[in-house]
Amino acid sequence: MRLLSNLWHSRPFSTMGLPLKSVLDKLQKIAPLRLAEPWDNVGLLVQPERQAQVSTVLLTIDLTEDVVAEAQHVGAQLIVSYHPNIFKPLKSLTQSSWKERVVVECIRSNIAVYSPHTSWDAIKGGVNDWLGAALPHSASRPILPSAERPDAGAGRLLTLGEALSLRQVLALVKTHIGLGYLRLGLGRGGSLESQVGTVALCAGSGATVLANVEADLYLTGEMSHHDVLEATQRGVHVVLCNHSDSERGFLKVVQPEIAAAGLQVKVSEVDRDCLTTI
Repeated sequence: MRLLSNLWHSRPFSTMGLPLKSVLDKLQKIAPLRLAEPWDNVGLLVQPERQAQVSTVLLTIDLTEDVVAEAQHVGAQLIVSYHPNIFKPLKSLTQSSWKERVVVECIRSNIAVYSPHTSWDAIKGGVNDWLGAALPHSASRPILPSAERPDAGAGRLLTLGEALSLRQVLALVKTHIGLGYLRLGLGRGGSLESQVGTVALCAGSGATVLANVEADLYLTGEMSHHDVLEATQRGVHVVLCNHSDSERGFLKVVQPEIAAAGLQVKVSEVDRDCLTTI
């Protein structure tokens, strides 16, 4: 299923690369930063002193020290980190914490860092639509539409083409995301054979977006105990699939869109959710 339109004209890969500004302009054609949530920290977060041409891009959900080492190994000049590596203010740039070391090492290695975060969530064909593609649906709309683009915004409310059992929904989500296990909050009075006709979803941490939405099931990466309890006591099933596991599959979707600009684009092989169910 193709979730994004072909926004860039294809041309053969060139080792000469493109100026960083040109690459950032093209990333904004995919997802304008003005669609990001007001609280978010998006855009160019690390700018090297020497503005080398960008020929290789590394995509990741989280920017860790292992991902920086991977970027150095593959010769990337730009890391597109879905989650902002700088969110809370940094008071220093030393070797005392891994977040500070990441920034220092990127600057030292002349690697730029760009974060699209909730702008990728909001766009039509973005992260939330990738998550929603797990289930066959006849209609989808943003839960919190953007004033600028009614077809964009936070979360998605899906109407399934035909009702599925909760057991079937779980199997489809597992296959789509590539997980062997999910966390289930069973709605009050429900069972695995309960019928699901509507699904409200939000990639990542969805409690705020999903709160009080009328749906048979909530699908998200994570919610607190009390948020899950509130939903399940109202008879809403809750499916949790780990924060970044609800987002990571989108990187393979956006990879060819970025590569179409004539760039070599790699998806990180070391980036993974920090939680595993064993």
